[in-house]
Amino acid sequence: MTRDELYDFWRFEETFPFSGWEFEHLDGRWEEEPLPWDFYDEVQERLDYTDQLLEVDTGGAFLLSLRHPYENTCVTETAGLNAESYRNELEPLGIRVEECDAAVEDLPFADDAFDVAFCRRGEYQPGPLFRVLRPGGVFLTEQVGTRNNQLLARRLLQDYRQPTPERHLNADCEALTAAGFEILDAKEYFPKLRFYDSGALVYYACMMEWEFPGFSVERCANELFALERELAERGYVESMEHRYLIVARKPVK
Repeated sequence: MTRDELYDFWRFEETFPFSGWEFEHLDGRWEEEPLPWDFYDEVQERLDYTDQLLEVDTGGAFLLSLRHPYENTCVTETAGLNAESYRNELEPLGIRVEECDAAVEDLPFADDAFDVAFCRRGEYQPGPLFRVLRPGGVFLTEQVGTRNNQLLARRLLQDYRQPTPERHLNADCEALTAAGFEILDAKEYFPKLRFYDSGALVYYACMMEWEFPGFSVERCANELFALERELAERGYVESMEHRYLIVARKPVK
């Protein structure tokens, strides 16, 4: 493509609609290195059919994939369009949905109410989770760390500033321990993420605007042309992700 054609291609990707966490538009155009763990398996390994289950800051689809009895399942979601959407989707099934900003608010449940709780790439506070878990109850979380896509963001944005708040494995483990939890497992990994065309990269950067603050095709055109040359030589542009997993338990009294 000519430079003008490339620019028009990027502008198309910049304005392509995006909703939810579905990535079909990038099928065949990118590749994520698999994690050395499977969060689904981690949860299922510790979840019995009769357990009371809580998902904090729900994602909907992952919860349903667990096929846990709906009447034994509760979720929280911050008030807004997502909460309304999840209420319409989950409550008819029998799942209790509570609007709650888990990053700053107490959880709207009784003490010792749950056997298993999890938070997948959402916000949580250790103290309220400790309170609502029964003694011996388990909390699992998989998080996106601060270093996620930093290398690529620095290549695109000349005035890049590290996003806040920072997310690190050790800090989360320390906070959980301070709340009274025992850490059963803690893992961290930095998988590779490859883009096989520059339009996919543009779409992704617009979608993940908190990781690429201030990105636009107009503002970053020179950097995109440089990455396009690299893509032509190597066949891909590579980023580095940051993931970590924690499994913690509330001690038995």
